Amino acid sequence: MDIQHLSKLIVEFFEKLASWEDSVVRDSGLTTAQAHAVEIVGHSGPVKMKDLAQKIGVTTGTLTVAVDRLEKKGLMRRKPHETDRRSYLIELTPAGEAVFEEHHNFHIRMTQEIVAGLTPEEQDEFSRIIEKVLARI
Repeated sequence: MDIQHLSKLIVEFFEKLASWEDSVVRDSGLTTAQAHAVEIVGHSGPVKMKDLAQKIGVTTGTLTVAVDRLEKKGLMRRKPHETDRRSYLIELTPAGEAVFEEHHNFHIRMTQEIVAGLTPEEQDEFSRIIEKVLARI
């Protein structure tokens, strides 16, 4: 195996995915971090700020700024945690749900385009390889 070639392919794949997503996110008026926050909350439902920050890979301070902006855009809201008075849950508003659905559908279309040239068997193998790699990082 040529590790340098594989490294180049991984970087190129990541850059193409990031560029593709950035162009779609930019059209929505959100930053990539904001879109990812909407996406995570859309998939998981109401989530603590600390947990959301960990999932996105940012500090709670950075996330607070992003959530503030998403609240101003009417996409998210904070609600007091039912059992922990010190924390808040972040949830999507109906407008946030619509943005989530749109972005989620983009990911589905993007994935369909990525695997369109693969046989069903290759698609299954691609999925297994990605799962195996993700489990290690």
